Amino acid sequence: MATSIYKIIEIVGTSKTSWEDATKSALAVTAKSLEDLRVAEVVKLDVTVENGKITAYRVRLTVSFKYKGD
Repeated sequence: MATSIYKIIEIVGTSKTSWEDATKSALAVTAKSLEDLRVAEVVKLDVTVENGKITAYRVRLTVSFKYKGD
């Protein structure tokens, strides 16, 4: 029986418009470097505030991808 192994990493995405855009851009960039992305889980959401206004949205994600051994 074949088994699969997955590696989990943490990434952070930012956006000036929304957490959704931050998530999409983080995963798009990550997908260029890693193959077989499987699951992304939102771990934390936060915002940057300047002069009482939100200036950036940040999302912290854990991402799993299939590990390919030798």
